[in-house]
Amino acid sequence: MTETAEPKPADPTTANHTSADPTTDLAATDYFKSGRLIRDPYAHWDALRDAGAVYQEQHHGVFMVTGYDEAQAVYRDPETFSSCNSVTGPFPGFPVPLEGDDVSDLIDAHRDELPFTDQLPSFDPPRHTQHRGLLQRLFTPRRLQENEEAMWTIAHGQIDTFLPPVGLTPGSTAPARCEFVNDFGAPTAMLVIADLLGVPAEDRGRFRAQLDAPSTSGKAGVEHSPLEFLYDTFREYIEDRRANPRDDVLSRIALASFPDGSTPTVHDVMLLASNLFAAGQETTVRLLAYSMQKIGEDQDLQQWLRDDRSRIPGFIEECLRYESPIKGDFRLARRTTEVGGVTIPGGSVVMVLNGAANRDESQFGCPHQFQPERTDAREHLAFGHGIHFCIGAALARAEGRITVETMLDRTANIAISEEHHGPAGERKYRFVPTYMLRGLAELHLELIPAGSGS
Repeated sequence: MTETAEPKPADPTTANHTSADPTTDLAATDYFKSGRLIRDPYAHWDALRDAGAVYQEQHHGVFMVTGYDEAQAVYRDPETFSSCNSVTGPFPGFPVPLEGDDVSDLIDAHRDELPFTDQLPSFDPPRHTQHRGLLQRLFTPRRLQENEEAMWTIAHGQIDTFLPPVGLTPGSTAPARCEFVNDFGAPTAMLVIADLLGVPAEDRGRFRAQLDAPSTSGKAGVEHSPLEFLYDTFREYIEDRRANPRDDVLSRIALASFPDGSTPTVHDVMLLASNLFAAGQETTVRLLAYSMQKIGEDQDLQQWLRDDRSRIPGFIEECLRYESPIKGDFRLARRTTEVGGVTIPGGSVVMVLNGAANRDESQFGCPHQFQPERTDAREHLAFGHGIHFCIGAALARAEGRITVETMLDRTANIAISEEHHGPAGERKYRFVPTYMLRGLAELHLELIPAGSGS
């Protein structure tokens, strides 16, 4: 197998488009409010790129970056492009007017008045350098290896909730059923990060109950501090471990120092642990769900992966390129600059569209074709680029690889539920309603257990 051709128009991951398609009318479509683009943003992204790899949309004045090279240029220049608005984008707006060719002083003076500026993705150097350095000291090879070993146990344990345990012959040849996002994806992603951070096993059920609701929305109104549960809980953990160190991961986190040897405050460590816990779960769930959707939709691809499990890592990279879980990241221009031949005034909001850059034909041949043997898929920008490159990328890749491998090990066949999603060629899927994330809100599967004889 060398590629999967473009899906039929009814498939929600892509569609055939014409110039009459309203999603390609840039003047009429408000990218941040259009419900049509939740289902399929790709035609709109192509229309944006056709208008220019850097294009200022007319509804909110945001500079939309769809070109691969241009996206890298923005990510590589944190001195010009602040990350203070990385989550909020054009909403709710900067607290004070940003006027002039260089608004750096205004940004630095008022950035903490924006929502989410206590989170690592919104930090700029030198604060970002110090805090990311502390976090990297926690991602030791030994800890990542221990965590990967736990992933196999977690994955099989979660599959046990909807398939017969390994070694037991099912009493019926009827397929088992699951809603993959909530039955596997969400609990697995939560348990993996909880294990990485050393959250006590007896507390993990409480974490799941508190964090079931999606943390990101496409609404303009944004709460200033949506992570109070995590903040309070990790503050208690850190304070306890500093007072009473143990031989556990939380103690190592609590006692870690900044790269320069200084000791971070309890508040600093609590923020890093909380942000790490929350940051990657929802995006990882979307990656896992898309990998299963693709496998369930394409039986030839599924068999190709069953025939040789060494193909799975490349398949995961192509999933990340083709359906990037994060549609884009925001930046705020500190000073007037130029990207891709376009002048971006100081104080402008910029949205780097990772998902669009990953379909830029100047970087990827036949970008709208899913090619699991693509040799350059790992060049995608699904994890961002530059100083804010996703620190959990290796973790997400491992979760994707282990999820696919365990699901294939535990099944003889994986198929999309026609009862819930309709027949092939007429599928109906529901997507997470946000301009920030790209992914399924639910995915119903029918599974023939391994060894069933079917």
